Amino acid sequence: MSFIQAIILGIVQGLTEFLPISSSAHLVIVPYLFNWTLDPAKAFVFDVLVQLGTMVAVIIYFWGDLAAIFKAVFAGIKEKTPFKTSDSRLGWFIVLGTIPAGLAGLLLKDRVEAVFNSPLITAVLLLVTAILLATAEFLSKKERQLEELTWQDSLMVGLFQALAIFPGVSRSGATMSGGLFKGYTREAAARFSFLLSIPIMLAAGLLSVIDLVNAPFFLEFLPVLLLGFVIAGVIGYLSIRWLLGYVKNNSLYGFAIYCMVISVVTIVVFFIR
Repeated sequence: MSFIQAIILGIVQGLTEFLPISSSAHLVIVPYLFNWTLDPAKAFVFDVLVQLGTMVAVIIYFWGDLAAIFKAVFAGIKEKTPFKTSDSRLGWFIVLGTIPAGLAGLLLKDRVEAVFNSPLITAVLLLVTAILLATAEFLSKKERQLEELTWQDSLMVGLFQALAIFPGVSRSGATMSGGLFKGYTREAAARFSFLLSIPIMLAAGLLSVIDLVNAPFFLEFLPVLLLGFVIAGVIGYLSIRWLLGYVKNNSLYGFAIYCMVISVVTIVVFFIR
């Protein structure tokens, strides 16, 4: 993998991890469209590290929220009133919403990726993201705020997050759609989507670090890895900031159309080749 490829893929990961357009799809489709021949082992290690970069970005962006949530949760435990405040409730709802994706990841992720990790099927599944986004945008009343979150809502959004086990289904797109289906505003749905991503990204990151460090080419590949990590983190932070501002006054139809176009282009290229 060259430095140019690392820069491009770092930008792609930073943008697509949080925008509802599927990072897993783009990390498969972009090398395919550019006709890059990448060492699968090195590509895997690179993907792991750039995902760690975006994990750091979301933690930094929501550091104030996370500190308030942790403080409220531990205070609630100490006072034996775990659901007293909105922050403590949000903390427990994040835990609850993480369970479906956690179970799906443990039980199915390797099998699913082995079967579906191809440009054609990834492109087809990207259409699922487009349909989810367009349907949620069309049907949602967009009236509820994050303070109104219930355990039933968090569990439903968590089930939507579990759909992202399929390469091509956007995690942020699925969880934002789940929030919209429950009547939350786009901003509330996006904020909960980002907060809900943190435990899953942390768990996946920690599990992957062992594979990362044990890779025989880790040290010689380190400069390229660090470049991708930094770029993904910086772009990811800016993406979160931009998206939360964008969704206040704009629909998700643009993202749905984008997913549809990329999907169709990839399918056409696949059959031409």
